[in-house]
Amino acid sequence: MAKGLPVLADESGLSRYLSDIRKFPLLSAQDEYMFAKRWQEHEDPEAARQLVTSHLRLVAKIAMGYRGYGLPVSEIVSEGNVGLMQAVKRFEPDKGFRLATYAMWWIRAAIQEYVLRSWSMVKLGTTAAQKKLFFNLRKAKNHIGAIEDGDLTPQHTTQLADRLGVTEREVTDMNRRLSGPDSSLNAPLRSEGESEWQDWLADDTIDQETRLAEREEMGDRHNLLENAMVELTEREQDIIRARRLREEPATLEDLSQKFGISRERVRQIEVRAFEKLQKAMMAAANSTPKQLSAPV
Repeated sequence: MAKGLPVLADESGLSRYLSDIRKFPLLSAQDEYMFAKRWQEHEDPEAARQLVTSHLRLVAKIAMGYRGYGLPVSEIVSEGNVGLMQAVKRFEPDKGFRLATYAMWWIRAAIQEYVLRSWSMVKLGTTAAQKKLFFNLRKAKNHIGAIEDGDLTPQHTTQLADRLGVTEREVTDMNRRLSGPDSSLNAPLRSEGESEWQDWLADDTIDQETRLAEREEMGDRHNLLENAMVELTEREQDIIRARRLREEPATLEDLSQKFGISRERVRQIEVRAFEKLQKAMMAAANSTPKQLSAPV
């Protein structure tokens, strides 16, 4: 699957790499479906290559969001590409969603795993809350206006601890670990060159037609979800919304107290409800005229 793809060997080749991946065309929904079915049913390597190359720009865009951890961008991009390939292998086009929607999770997961390995999780900690703190602290600081360098004020520390569900000491320790300076966008790509990093940032502006198509696709996904929710009981709906559909998911402990059941029982209900939801959404997606008329 990786054969013939552009290779980003080191930072000095980043500008060349970004230029190369712009040459690969983006796929229409129909072409994407066709290539995905060819890979799924026949493991056609050319179909997989088309799917991967058309999404390399997505990987680069996501990878740029992880520049602030002091790691080589070339390695972050490479790890993201591995995640993209895993997504292509597992993509099921008949579920009715675009590959980009599915691949974003795999790309981020691969990059985050690499970042965590590089930052030594032995020192950072391995709990879900600590991992969440590691990746969300900068965003949370910006949200509350704590943009100053150095240690946080007591007020900001308290706000962040409450927002991210960790102790104030964990916020202080993690902030100090992540307080190294980010690379300037005005820094030259090469010591002897005039090109700057910002010259190679992708223009993410999308045209009106693409924006409309994305809005319609998002609406279709939302309708599928809402229609499938009727298959769940009221309690199952509450648990799924609290655990899966909120930006800040509720804890098993919170829900066990709300419903007067054990945390393990909440977990079992969540798993069962999610499986029911997936089956209902898949059945609905497979029965729509759009899917029935798609090429095979």
